[in-house]
Amino acid sequence: MATMKIKKDDLVKVIAGKDKGKEGKVLAVDTKNNTVLVEGVNIVHKHSKPSMQNQAGGIIEKEAPIDLSNVMYVYKGKPVRIGFQGEKKDKVRVAKVDGKTVVID
Repeated sequence: MATMKIKKDDLVKVIAGKDKGKEGKVLAVDTKNNTVLVEGVNIVHKHSKPSMQNQAGGIIEKEAPIDLSNVMYVYKGKPVRIGFQGEKKDKVRVAKVDGKTVVID
């Protein structure tokens, strides 16, 4: 399995789908399904019955996972591809735009 290039708390931009152009922070990464949960992106409506936790019930809006291929890392305000440099312990994420700049983890 390949290493994930996008991690939790990264700033990403959506490049495909209904929310194309939106930016947000990654809330969660699912390596098994290659999906990410991005803040404020891919909002779905969930209908819930009244319960002890939610007395009123009603329609709840929440984020749904989006495929990893539909987002790009934002570096200096622009979406860029991410690569890796180094071996084992020294391995770091690098923005492919300039090749020298290390993406701070």
